[in-house]
Amino acid sequence: MFKKVFIPNRGEIALRIIRSCKELGLTSIIGYSEGDKNSLPVQLADEKICIGPPSPGESYLNIPSIVSAMEITGAEAVHPGYGFLSENIPFVEICEASRIIFIGPTAENIKLMGDKSLARKTVKKNKVPVIPGYEENDYEKAFAHAKKIGFPVIIKASAGGGGRGMRIVNSPEEFKKMWETCQEEAKISFGEEKVYLEKFLERPRHIEIQILCDGKGKILVFPERDCSIQRRHQKLIEESPSPFVDEKLRKKLYRYAYRVARGINYKNAGTVEFLVNSDRIPYFIEMNTRIQVEHPITELVTGIDLVKSQILIAEGEKLKINQEDIRINCHAIECRINAEDPENDFIPSPGKIKKLILPGGPGIRIDTHIYEGYVVPPYYDSLVMKLITYGKTREEAIERMIRALNETVIEGIKTTIPLYKEIFSHPIFLSGRYSVGWLEKYLLSKNKKNQEVKK
Repeated sequence: MFKKVFIPNRGEIALRIIRSCKELGLTSIIGYSEGDKNSLPVQLADEKICIGPPSPGESYLNIPSIVSAMEITGAEAVHPGYGFLSENIPFVEICEASRIIFIGPTAENIKLMGDKSLARKTVKKNKVPVIPGYEENDYEKAFAHAKKIGFPVIIKASAGGGGRGMRIVNSPEEFKKMWETCQEEAKISFGEEKVYLEKFLERPRHIEIQILCDGKGKILVFPERDCSIQRRHQKLIEESPSPFVDEKLRKKLYRYAYRVARGINYKNAGTVEFLVNSDRIPYFIEMNTRIQVEHPITELVTGIDLVKSQILIAEGEKLKINQEDIRINCHAIECRINAEDPENDFIPSPGKIKKLILPGGPGIRIDTHIYEGYVVPPYYDSLVMKLITYGKTREEAIERMIRALNETVIEGIKTTIPLYKEIFSHPIFLSGRYSVGWLEKYLLSKNKKNQEVKK
């Protein structure tokens, strides 16, 4: 149906899409910023075109520039990857009006799930449980509801994502200040000050279900990913299957994810996210209407290429696999290697990579765009590599991750590798008993001990 795919993105996900296009015999066109002119995606794409200055607002988020670039290059389809314009409704609508195929869900799908408070209302109609809360952007009623369900509560931006626009409120006295702060952050980050309220769950697991839908009636659900190792609501380590999820809970998660997809007639790839309490009761929190950063672990566990599937669905193909074809074939773990200094409050660490040694051997996959001599720019997300290991068991995947982390050498910038070495030797992680919030408590305890030693 189409031969030329435009990729208005950067980093490892742009490279991932380029490789899928090559395997399918499609022409890949990278739309890049001036800050990425020496990047690997620009070097490996079939065609390239600059879409603006380094600033994301002038390049990767500049819809007129991207639309012009697609017209100039004769692109027939666009794969947005994740981030930037991947869930931007006006961009999807412009693509649809311009007869450029958007490789992702429909504008209506994104509309229903992009607004988190609207998403809660939508899934409740389809008998999917949500965390007790209040969906409207009304301070007085939200405050009254918070007192009714009890503190702590969490205030979230309705248009939020990526861990931004969230505030935990531990007492009634804090509520007004946190409500206003969250509204302000939501307006700055998402251009929309609407917020909503949820009960804050203590020590939950963050579990998500990958889905694929061909828009012709077939909905596939995939084994869960556990994304509970987080810092400031940002995922750092993911694994599949979860050491916490048993078969009974897995079936329940599958059922709820299926209902969400069916209820909005979803098309293409997406992820339904849940918080699961200590009693293994899941609550819907949001749906990401795009490919996820952590998609490689699902690909390894099931043997199914999700990015290639996205493209084929967009071409109008029916899914050729069935639900019974999706099995758990191994255990996989992903570490997001970020250019940050974990010993200095995780400040970004851009700069030139002076030496690079990547790990290898059985059970290792690396998704990265960096190379020796590459300069990590200061303008974008700090992710520089996804290090993924897999094995017959969780123990084998962990052993391979420890080996891979020890083999990896990245000189010239600071990375989060030292932190991951600590995590993969910690008894809480090794036992699988971690939860959302565990890592931050560990880091606080570690910082306190370091300060005491300095004294």
